Amino acid sequence: MTFMDLIYETLLKHQAPLSAQEIWDKAEEYGIRQKFSTSGKTPVATLSAQLYIDIKQNPDSKFYQYSKRPATFYLKGKDIVEPTKQGSTPPVPVSSPTFHERELHPLLVSYVYSDTHFKCMAKTIHHEKSKRGHKGEYEWLHPDIVGIHFPKFSFDSSTYELMQVMDDCQYKLYSFELKKRVDFFNLREYYFQAVSNSNWANEGYLVALEYADSMELQEEMRRLNNAFGIGFICLNPENIEQSEILFSARYNDNVDWDTIDRLSDTNSDFKGFIASAVKDIRGSGEPHPSDYDTVLTGEQIEKYAKDHKIFA
Repeated sequence: MTFMDLIYETLLKHQAPLSAQEIWDKAEEYGIRQKFSTSGKTPVATLSAQLYIDIKQNPDSKFYQYSKRPATFYLKGKDIVEPTKQGSTPPVPVSSPTFHERELHPLLVSYVYSDTHFKCMAKTIHHEKSKRGHKGEYEWLHPDIVGIHFPKFSFDSSTYELMQVMDDCQYKLYSFELKKRVDFFNLREYYFQAVSNSNWANEGYLVALEYADSMELQEEMRRLNNAFGIGFICLNPENIEQSEILFSARYNDNVDWDTIDRLSDTNSDFKGFIASAVKDIRGSGEPHPSDYDTVLTGEQIEKYAKDHKIFA
């Protein structure tokens, strides 16, 4: 019996995701390790390494990584069965942060302000400020955060003047849908929510603090990104500058002005964002911080994440 045989038999019997250490322990409990021998001093490390290599390099791998923190693994195509027998061990739970999604906003706002791809000022859109409509009328209409990139504040004045002369002065509008965690079971719902409320902008993104690190999820994300153009961002609350654009959004040359007009008419936050953007485009000074969400510094971000117990 090989390590991969041991992993397969253990997960098949357990019927729920397990970490590498738990796979090794359960193999002992189920009597599977009696059929296996190894002379290595760190069998769990070897098991984990072989499992990672198989998942990453073998397109026909039987396994996938179910969650990232803690790292747990399961079998492709197998349902996860809740335990029914008394004394049985329940599946390893996926982390369920207790903070509110909106508490992630300052982290994203600070990230898109400093990241070289965005360099944008951002503003939270409070859905509760929207006009009341018929049931379902405004569902998936409002993004969580909107942003704008001002090229005149990113370039030297002479460079910006040349951009204006050459009619290449690109102000960019961004839209972000923010979630705590995205996994294979909620990906499509969250993604099409982002498609619905973010495809009016030059670039739209689905953002999450945590993504289930599985190859199946990555492939589905890639397929959706290729088909509909909404990008993916993974936030890193411990070091916001190391947040990652997993898939870049497809750039849209023509923004949807009808949707922008509807959003402006429906929601006072969005209308205020548009007014601030117009003022700053026409003005000569820097954008006024009070018109947008507060951007936190490195130490402030660290303290904020700690105070709100935000960890991926």
